[in-house]
Amino acid sequence: MTHKAVGKNQEKEGKAKTPVSDQIKDLEDELSKTKYNKATQHHIGLVKAKIARLREKQEARGKSGKKGEGYSVKKSGEASVVLLGFPSVGKSTLLNSLTNADSPVGDYAFTTLTVIPGIMEYKHAKIQILDVPGIVKGASSGTGRGKEVLQVIRNADFVIILLDVFHPEQYDVIKKEVYNSKVRLNQKPPDVRITKKGRGGIQIGKTVLLPDLNEGTIRSILKEFKISNASVLIRERINADEFIDVVQKNRTYSNSITVLNKIDMVSKEYLQKIKKMIKPDVCVSAEKNENIDELKEKIFEGLEFIRVYCKEVGKPADIEVPVIIKKNSTVEDFANKLHKDFASKFRFSKVWGKSAKFPGQKKSLGHRILDQDVVEIHIR
Repeated sequence: MTHKAVGKNQEKEGKAKTPVSDQIKDLEDELSKTKYNKATQHHIGLVKAKIARLREKQEARGKSGKKGEGYSVKKSGEASVVLLGFPSVGKSTLLNSLTNADSPVGDYAFTTLTVIPGIMEYKHAKIQILDVPGIVKGASSGTGRGKEVLQVIRNADFVIILLDVFHPEQYDVIKKEVYNSKVRLNQKPPDVRITKKGRGGIQIGKTVLLPDLNEGTIRSILKEFKISNASVLIRERINADEFIDVVQKNRTYSNSITVLNKIDMVSKEYLQKIKKMIKPDVCVSAEKNENIDELKEKIFEGLEFIRVYCKEVGKPADIEVPVIIKKNSTVEDFANKLHKDFASKFRFSKVWGKSAKFPGQKKSLGHRILDQDVVEIHIR
C-alpha cells in the first residue's frame, strides 16, 4: 500500500470517528464565516446540503434508539394553534386570556410540563390554543424535550411565536430551532418537481431565471443526496435552502405571527426600540388583557378563515351562525362541511354575496365562495 493510500485511509478513519453533531457544528461555523456572493454561491449551497444530510442521518440514529414519551394532543375545534416561546414568556397567562383554559401560571421557568389546550371562540369559530412547554437553545436536537414540543408544531395549523419584551434575543433562537425541526413558517411549498429515473443523468428544466441557484449547485445538491438520475422542473425562483427542502420532502409549512408580551412593564420609548428590532405582528400584555382582541383577529386572519351562511330552500338564510371554512374553498368544500352526502347528491347551488354576479346566481361545485357569502344547496 502506498503512503498516499494510507493517508487517505487515515483521513477516512478520522472522519468516521468525528461525531455527526461535531461535523454539523464545523460546517455551520464554516457557513457563518463565508460571505455570500456569486463566487461562493455554489460552495454555500453544497455546505447547506451536507448539513441537511447530516441532520437527516442524526435524526435516523435518534429514531433507532429509545423512543421518547412525546406529547399526545387530541385535536378539537376548527383549527389548532400553538403558543411557542422560551420558558416564562407568559404562554400560560396568554392562554387563559384567549380561552377558558385554566393553565398553571407562575413566575418561574418550566411551569408548563405538558400540553394544555383551551378553546378560543371568535367570530363563531372554535379554535384550539395549545400551551406547550417552553423551548430553549438546542430544542431541535432534543434539549429540554424540545423535539417533542416542536413535533406538536408540525401537527398544528398555526404558530404564535411569543416573546418576552425584555428578551428580544430569543427571537432568532426560536426561528432557528423551528427551522431545524423542518417546519417552514410563512412559506409555501416551492413549485418544483423532482422525478427520479433509472438512467439518463440529471435533466434540469426551468421556466424562470434562478439568480440564487445555478445548475451546477442543483447537480451537486442532488449528488450529496445520492440522486444521480432525475428530471428536475423548476417553476418559480428558489434558493439552495428551498431546493434542499424539496429534495428531502418531509417539511411542514405553516402560517405564524410574532407576538411581543409584557408591554405593560416597559416605557413607550423602550417598546418602540424593540418593535424596530423584532417587527412583531401584535404587542400585548397577557397579564392586563391589553390588545387581546387584536390578537384574536390576527389569529383568525392567519388561519385564513371565512364565514359562509347557509340557506335552506324556501327559507330565509341563517345569518346568525356561519359555517367556518378556509379561504379559496369551493361550493363542494362547503357542501362536504354540511353533510358527507351533499356533494354526491348535488344538483346546483344558489349564491348571494361577493362571489355572485347577481343575487341567487346558480353555481356549480367548483365555484369559489367568498367571506360572508350565502349559499343554498340543491340536492337530488
